[in-house]
Amino acid sequence: MDLLNTLVDKGLRRELPTRDEALAVLATSDDDLLDVVAAAGKVRRHWFGRRVKLNYLVNLKSGLCPEDCSYCSQRLGSTAGILKYSWLKPDQASDAAAAGVAGGAKRVCLVASGRGPTDRDVDRVSETIKTIKDNNEGVEVCACLGLLSDGQAERLREAGADAYNHNLNTSEATYGEITTTHTYEDRVDTVQKAHAAGLSACSGLIAGMGETDEDLVDVVYSLRELDPDSVPVNFLIPFEGTPLGKEWNLTPQRCLRILAMTRFVCPDVEVRIAGGREVHLRTMQPLALHLANSIFLGDYLTSEGQAGKADLEMIADAGFEVEGTDQVTLPEHRATAGGCHDGGGVCGSEGGGSCGSDAAPEVSELRTAADARTDLVAVRRRGAGTDLAPNA
Repeated sequence: MDLLNTLVDKGLRRELPTRDEALAVLATSDDDLLDVVAAAGKVRRHWFGRRVKLNYLVNLKSGLCPEDCSYCSQRLGSTAGILKYSWLKPDQASDAAAAGVAGGAKRVCLVASGRGPTDRDVDRVSETIKTIKDNNEGVEVCACLGLLSDGQAERLREAGADAYNHNLNTSEATYGEITTTHTYEDRVDTVQKAHAAGLSACSGLIAGMGETDEDLVDVVYSLRELDPDSVPVNFLIPFEGTPLGKEWNLTPQRCLRILAMTRFVCPDVEVRIAGGREVHLRTMQPLALHLANSIFLGDYLTSEGQAGKADLEMIADAGFEVEGTDQVTLPEHRATAGGCHDGGGVCGSEGGGSCGSDAAPEVSELRTAADARTDLVAVRRRGAGTDLAPNA
């Protein structure tokens, strides 16, 4: 396909595809899916070889969030039966992190529910970061605490944080439909604060919330403009008890197209397969490693992932290797320059069009209530906040 040859060439040059090209990736047929994966895989291997970075989540504070994000099991009004607990002590968080590091994780992601941290919360997390780094040589620490106030990113950086995560989640045009208690602009501001403080910015999206192809392209182009080093791609986990609990819109093929499009638009960043890969990619997970160079090991914040041992076996069986702490994740131009500011202008400014988006959907794209795999959504009952061993 001429489209795929063009996208590979652009990816190797870090050149931004047009919106029509990105939309065309999402509109490809199932017959062309392996060609799409192979093409995006060339770009992934050019910048990241066959390395897979492992990340491990530690939920520092679970549930009881005052925000109303429709996708979240920890939201205000959620009736999902998740674990609920207040802040872990630094040594508890360090013990949880150590399990992930022992399983091969290079980065530990410290997450806390809530709108954003108070200054006292930043002190608490700073102590936790120091404890984890003292006990785990070479580990990277990413904080994810919500919206940041002035000066808080700098304090986290001084405490030893390497990165800060705050996802855009969906397009600016549809953001108000999934959250009303804060704005899309609030999220952009926090990512920019992390950048300005010298933290490696991590920001991504959630697919499967009923968005259009245009919405997906919009958010990925917005991410390219923000220039994070890491782009986590989450696939909605439809928790019963949340407003999106009945949204089962994704197929494994759809997930692979989304990851491929993200790779073509953000060729030289760490693309991470995040929440929901087990639920929606299922047996196609190994193919996704040809598109993304990073995954979460084991469980997520409030749901269970597949066994950590199975993650490691999948990586090895697919012919990839776990990235070590002595290896630099990002390509040299990003690692040394603090990001790729290639002067490409405003992302998505090439013009509109819906290349192929009006075509009839593939049979595999048609979802019904009978397709819902609710059996794959398991609430986390082990690890942080419990007396049971973590999955790592």
